[in-house]
Amino acid sequence: MMKELQNTSHLFGANAPFIEELYENYLSDPASVPEAWRTYFDNLQSQAGSAVRDVAHGPVIAAFEQMAKRGPVRTVVAAGGEDKLQVSTLQLINAYRFLGNRWANLDPLKRTERPQIAELEPSYYGFTEADLSKSFNVGSFHGFSTERASLREILEALRQTYCGSIGSEYMYISDIQQKRWIQSRLESVRGTPKFSADKKRRVLERTTAAETLERYLHTKYVGQKRFSLEGGESTIVAMDEIVHVGGALGAQEIVIGMAHRGRLNVLVNTLGKSPKMLFSEFEGKAAADLSAGDVKYHLGFSSDVMSPGGPVHLTLAFNPSHLEIINPVVEGSVYARQIRRKDAEKGQVIPVLIHGDAAVAGQGVNQEMLNFSQTRGYGTGGTVHIVVNNQIGFTTSDPRDYRSSLYCTDIFKMVEAPIFHVNGDDPEAVAFVTALAVEFRQQFKKDVVVDIVCYRKLGHNEQDEPMVTQPLMYRKVQQHPGTRKLYADRLVAEGTLGADEPEQMIQQYREHLDKGELLYNPVLSGHNRQFSVDWTPFLNQPYTDDADTSIPMQEIKRLSERLTAIPETFTLHSRVKKIIDDRSAMGRGELPLDWGMGENLAYASLLAQGYAVRISGEDVGRGTFFHRHAVLHDQKRERWDEGSYKPLEFIQEGQAGFQCFDSVLSEEAVLGFEYGYATAEPNELVVWEAQFGDFVNGAQVVLDQFISSGESKWGRLCGLTIMLPHGYEGQGPEHSSARLERFMNNAAENNWQICVPTTPSQIFHLLRRQMLRRVRKPLIIITPKSLLRHKEAVSSLDELAQGGFRTVIGETEKLDPKKVKRIVLCQGKLYYELLAHRRENNIKDTALIRIEQLYPFPTEAFAAALAQFPNAKEVVWCQEEPRNQGAWYWLASRQHLVNVLGPKHKLLLVSRPAAASPAVGYYAKHNLQQKAVIENAFAPIKD
Repeated sequence: MMKELQNTSHLFGANAPFIEELYENYLSDPASVPEAWRTYFDNLQSQAGSAVRDVAHGPVIAAFEQMAKRGPVRTVVAAGGEDKLQVSTLQLINAYRFLGNRWANLDPLKRTERPQIAELEPSYYGFTEADLSKSFNVGSFHGFSTERASLREILEALRQTYCGSIGSEYMYISDIQQKRWIQSRLESVRGTPKFSADKKRRVLERTTAAETLERYLHTKYVGQKRFSLEGGESTIVAMDEIVHVGGALGAQEIVIGMAHRGRLNVLVNTLGKSPKMLFSEFEGKAAADLSAGDVKYHLGFSSDVMSPGGPVHLTLAFNPSHLEIINPVVEGSVYARQIRRKDAEKGQVIPVLIHGDAAVAGQGVNQEMLNFSQTRGYGTGGTVHIVVNNQIGFTTSDPRDYRSSLYCTDIFKMVEAPIFHVNGDDPEAVAFVTALAVEFRQQFKKDVVVDIVCYRKLGHNEQDEPMVTQPLMYRKVQQHPGTRKLYADRLVAEGTLGADEPEQMIQQYREHLDKGELLYNPVLSGHNRQFSVDWTPFLNQPYTDDADTSIPMQEIKRLSERLTAIPETFTLHSRVKKIIDDRSAMGRGELPLDWGMGENLAYASLLAQGYAVRISGEDVGRGTFFHRHAVLHDQKRERWDEGSYKPLEFIQEGQAGFQCFDSVLSEEAVLGFEYGYATAEPNELVVWEAQFGDFVNGAQVVLDQFISSGESKWGRLCGLTIMLPHGYEGQGPEHSSARLERFMNNAAENNWQICVPTTPSQIFHLLRRQMLRRVRKPLIIITPKSLLRHKEAVSSLDELAQGGFRTVIGETEKLDPKKVKRIVLCQGKLYYELLAHRRENNIKDTALIRIEQLYPFPTEAFAAALAQFPNAKEVVWCQEEPRNQGAWYWLASRQHLVNVLGPKHKLLLVSRPAAASPAVGYYAKHNLQQKAVIENAFAPIKD
C-alpha cells in the first residue's frame, strides 16, 4: 500500500506541516487517519522498537521531503475514494488553521475585498456539493463532541473559528503542545466567547469609559494634542483583561510600555490616574519640581489595583517620542523585579507592550529585543504585545509604504509567538483573545501578540487633517458610528441591556469627569507592597564626589583568595591559569595589581557588603581584551552548557547576587534593557560594557532620551554604569574613540558622571563609590585598552586599602615646583606616553596632571593640583582626539579651566587637527599624528 502511495503521491515542501499534523492525529487516534497512512505510521512505530506510541517527528517529515523532490502535486491521493476524501478533510482543516486568518473579518472599515485563496475552498480538494452531507473523522479539531461530522458542519465550524472576528496565526510554532493548546481554546468555542450578561456589561462599560474620556477632552481642551484613542477604544477592554486575567493567574506586577496613541486613556481608565491631575497637565501646570519636565503623553504612572487573584501593581513607564525604544527598558525593569522576587518561573511580573502598527514593523529595536527574549540574561518569561493597528501608520502612510510584510506583526514570527488578529469593533472578541494571550504567556512563558485592527478617527494628532492624504479612508471613518455604539446596539438587541442603559453609562461617566474623578476608580489606596523599592534615601541628595571607599587590608587579601580559589576538578586554559596565578600573587602583595584584578576586587567587595552586581555586554565574561575573566570555562567540559565557573558567586555565604552575561550582538536594545533594570534597582551595581567604545553609537537614542535626561524630565534616578573602551591605538576610525564629546555635550545639571580612570586603584574606588554614596547618577567610564596590561598602570594593595577615587591626579614624580614652567593636562593612556617622553628626554620643567573626572568638573581638586606649581605660566590641554572632538570644546566653552587659571596663565591646546572622522585608518599616519601630539605637548610656543 505504501509503495503504491509513494508512486502516486508526490508531496511538496509546504505540505510538511500537514504530514506532521496527520501524524499527531494518528498518535491521538489511529482510526482517525486513512488506512494507508495508519499502516505507514504503524511501521514507523515498529521500527522504533519501542512500546511507546511515538517516535521523533524528524524521520516522518524527512521521508516526505524525499517524496517532495519528485515534483509537486496539489493533493495527497491515497488508494480508495473514501480514504482520499478523509485525507482531503484533514487537509482542509489544516488549511484553515494556516490560512483562515486571510478570510477573517478584521477591518472595521471594510475597505478591502476578501482575497481569493483556493486552499480554503472545498472544491480545491475535489469535494463536490454531494460531499457536504457526508460524514468524516474530524481528526484533532476540537469543535465537536463526536469524532465524526458532516463536511458541511466541519466547514461551518472552521469558518466560525478562523474566519470570524479573530484571525489566528500559530501553525508555524514548532512545539506541538503549544499548537494543541491554542487549538483547544479556539476551536472548542469556535472562536466566539460565551460571556455572561455581567461580563458583557463590563466590556461595554470599559468601551464607554474609553470613548467618553476622549470626547470629553476633545470638547474641554479644543485643539490640544493628546493622540486620541478614538477608533481603538477596545484597547482599554484588552488592558482590563490583562489586569484581571493576569492577576487571577498569579501576576502581582504588570509593567507597561507604550508610545502616545491612547496613553492618556490607559493612564486614566486602566491605572486609575485622577482626571483632575490629567486636567491640570492639560492646563500646563507643573506636576513635579523638575528642571525640564515633559509633555503629558510621555509621562508614567504607577498604582495598585484589585484583581480576582489579589492586588496587582501597575507601572506605566515614562516614554519619549522614539516610540518603540521603551520596549527593552520595560523588559529590563521587569527582569530586575523578577530577580528581586526570586521569581524563577517568571510568572509574578508580566511585561505588556502596546505598539503602533507602523512602529512595531519599522523600528529595529524590536528585532533586537525579540532576539534576546528567550536568552538567560534578558528573558522575562514572555511579553504580552498589544498592537493598536489603526491601518494608517504614524502620519499619512499606508501599508504599501511602511512595511514589506503582509501583517505588521510578522516580525514576531521570528520567536514563534502566536499572533491573534482581532476586529476592534468586536470588543468581546478583543477581550477573549487578550485573555487567551495572557493565559498562553503564563502557561508557556513566551511572547504572544494581540493585533487589534481598528482605525484612527482623528489625525495623527488633534491638529492634523487626515483627509488631505487619505480621503477614501476618512470618508469611511466619518460614516462609522463608533465601536461603543455598535456594541451597545448589539447588547440592546440581544436583550442584555435596556434601550436607555448605554446613554446612562455615558452620562454617569461624564458627571464624574466634571468632578475630576472616575466613575469606577480601580486604585487601592494605602496598599503596602512586599517587594517595593524605597528610593527615599536617594531622593533630593546633593551631588558629592566624596565617599569612603577604602577597605581593610585583611579583607582585600581574603577577597583575593576567594577570587583565585578555583575548584580542583576545573581545568583552566593555560593563558587563563597564568592570569589567575598572577592574581593570587597580587593578593599576597607579591605582584602589583593590574586592571583586571582591581576591577574584580571592586565587585567582590561590593558583593560582600550586600550590593548585588550585574555586568552585561558583548564578551564581558572574558572581556574583549582578555582582562576580566569573571566567567571561567573548563577546558575538559563535555557539554557546551556545562563547565563554567564564576568566582564572584563564591565570595562568602549570604553574599549579594552576581550576574554576568555575554549579551546578544546589540547595543540599543541591550543598553535600554540595562537602563530599565537600573531604574528598578538602586542597590545593585549595573554595568554595561561596549565591546569597543564606539559601539555605543548604536544606542545613542537610549543615551539621549533616557540616560542623560531621565532625571530632569521625569525625576527618574538611575545608577547605571557604562564602560567604553577608548584609546588611539592605531585601530582605525571605529575602534579608537568612544565619542567622548557627545557625552560632554549632554553634560549639565549634574545629570551624569564622566570619568577617565588610569590605574587599577582608580577603577576599584570608582566602582565602589558608585554604590556607597547616597547618590544615584549614571556613570560613564572611558576605559582603556592598552592600559589593561601596561607595566606602569598598576597599583599596590595599600592604594586600595587606604585610598579613594581621585578626581584629579597631580604630578607624581619629584619635580622642583619652582622650575616648572608648563603644566600639561591630560587623561587616559596619553598620560603614560607623555610620561615616557618626558623621562626619555629628561624634561624637568613640565608637570603632568591627570583629569580623572571630566564631569562634574572637579574645580577644587584641579585648583589644588595647579597651585603646586606657582611659576608655571603655560597650561596645555593635551588630547589624543581631533580638535573638534574629545573634551576640549566642552571644557573651553564652559570655562572650567579658565575659571581656575589666573591672569598669568596662557591656555593652549595640543590635539590632532580637526577631522570629520574620529581617527585615521592608516597605521603609519596614526603613528605620525600620535608622535606629533606628544612632542607638541612639550614643544616651545611659536610666536
